[in-house]
Order: sequence, then structure tokens, then C-alpha cells
Amino acid sequence: MVSDELTPAGRRVLDAASALFYANGIHAIGVDTIAAEAGVTKKTLYDRFGSKEALVLRYLRERETQWQVQLGEALARHTEAGPERVLAVFDAAIERVGHAGGRGCSAINARAEVDDPDDDLAREVLAQKAGMRKLFRRLVSEAGYADPDELAKSLMLLYDGALATDGVGTFAAPMRAAQRTARRLLDGWS
Repeated sequence: MVSDELTPAGRRVLDAASALFYANGIHAIGVDTIAAEAGVTKKTLYDRFGSKEALVLRYLRERETQWQVQLGEALARHTEAGPERVLAVFDAAIERVGHAGGRGCSAINARAEVDDPDDDLAREVLAQKAGMRKLFRRLVSEAGYADPDELAKSLMLLYDGALATDGVGTFAAPMRAAQRTARRLLDGWS
């Protein structure tokens, strides 16, 4: 990427790419399609982002930034350490999946398209997921739960499982089901 600051044309490219990648997948969408949807030339796309790979990383990072803002707002409503603060993560996710278009997690979807674990995209997704696990660990540790590492892993399974289930459409409101299960897990954790 050439710069973190986006020109109006760069913003149109990123917005178009984000919508197209999320709806169709990363490999299914070429730069010609993105440029046409954004109303720019391929040269403008490359001038602003350098490569499709850099655009994909910017897409994933921007979605993560948006999620972190939404998550921060949910946690700010539950400032006292305890189960309700942990469950606030699921509150934020319920709100997000309700507006995301039913395609599940953009990071999980993107990672499914890459075989090489050393690929920049794979590393970006791993970093985002490690950050969520670290957050769960911190929240349960602050709440005084025993074995916070193991509990954080269990909560991540519920969270990511619900995101994947949302993308597949196996049943309605999987994040709500995950939150109910998380509550039972927290209530019974010793």
C-alpha cells in the first residue's frame, strides 16, 4: 500500500473491493471488476494500493478496525469485570452479524482461500484471531475465572463457530446460541 491516507478514489476502490470480496470471495474478484465498480482505472487502483494483495490486506484490516470500534463500544457499556463483560463480546458480534449480510466472518472466509500458512493474508487472519483469543483471556482473567487460557479457547470456539455457522446458514441466529452456551459455560466454570 502506498499510503494509509485514502484519496476519494482510493476510498471508492476500498469500498468496492470490500463489498465484492465479502460477497464473492477474494479469488473470484479481479482488479478489473474492482476498478469498474469503483469507477476508476486499474492504474488508479495500483497507484493507491500497489497490488491486489495489498488491497486484500487493507480490506481485512479495515474490517478488523471497524469490529474493534464496535467491540470497544460494547465493552464500554459493561465496565465491571465479570460474566456480563465477557458476554458483551457476543452482544457486539450479534449486532455485527445482523448487519454484515450473512456471509460469516470475512477473515475466516479469506483464510479459506489461502493454502500457504506463511502467506501475508494467512498471517493477518491469524493475528486477528489471536487478538480475539487474547481479549477473551484478559476478560475472563479480570473476572477471576480459573484457567483463563482454557476458558478463552472455549469461548473462541463458540465465537468463531458461530461466525462460520452464520456464513453457512446452518440455522438462524448462531451467535445468539453461542452467547447462551457461553453464559452456561461461564456459570459452570470452576
